[in-house]
Amino acid sequence: MTPPDASPNRWSDLDRPPLNVPALRRGLLRPGALWTSLDVVDSTGSTNTDLAARAAELAEGTVLVAEEQTAGRGRLDRSWTAPARSGLFFSVYLVPGDDVPVHRWGWLPLLAGVATATGLAKAAGVDTALKWPNDLLVDVAGEERKAGGILAERAGNGVVVGIGLNVTLRAAELPAPTAASLSLAGAVSTDRETLLRGVLRSLDHWYVEWRAAGGDAARSGLQAAYAAGCATLGRTVRAQLPGDRSVVGEAVAVDGDGRLILSTADGVQEPLSAADIIHLRGTDDTLT
Repeated sequence: MTPPDASPNRWSDLDRPPLNVPALRRGLLRPGALWTSLDVVDSTGSTNTDLAARAAELAEGTVLVAEEQTAGRGRLDRSWTAPARSGLFFSVYLVPGDDVPVHRWGWLPLLAGVATATGLAKAAGVDTALKWPNDLLVDVAGEERKAGGILAERAGNGVVVGIGLNVTLRAAELPAPTAASLSLAGAVSTDRETLLRGVLRSLDHWYVEWRAAGGDAARSGLQAAYAAGCATLGRTVRAQLPGDRSVVGEAVAVDGDGRLILSTADGVQEPLSAADIIHLRGTDDTLT
């Protein structure tokens, strides 16, 4: 029996075992695969920050996973924290290079969303919806809640894409009433190694297809896949923009540049890029 005043260690919560790094490397670092290296650290501030700081020396396909993030970040520097080994917190380094025009690189966070959703459907048996531009939603008792998020940042000659996903958070551990975890959504598997392999293999597939198409989201099938899984489309939303400006309209499409198209009451179709948005909310509060 563990004394009540014992210090926590990597085995202190047997429901949340550490990742098996050799097994992950054997399964993912294969000839012809996108992934070239994979490291797991016990704790760090932010895997995105760590990779961005080393971007000049990184090979494409570098993967960094943290068992715990103490200063994880979402869009607009919003914080993302969770108990150690309760989720997947990782970043990858991608270099589209000359194959993809820079103006199409904005599709990478949307691509990561599609890859994560399709990977989780197979590995966890969970239907994951996408809230434009970067949130991962699951259903908990009929309510749509956020279980993960994506952050893409230019670094060096490429892009660092970070994914944070709540896996085994219990109800009492959730940071907000609108948050969720795969466990609470009824996942058939919460084995983090299985989930990480599934997401990274899916990301490999979608990235290779997109890059082969020159970053053309329509030709690669990415645009259609994103639209099919996007919970934002078809809803009336309010977009809060810089300068205390807001736009209300029905989200009718995601265009070829990854922008959300809102159809306003006066008949104007207004495209919004992820960089424009401070908040995006459903006018009926169903999309948080």
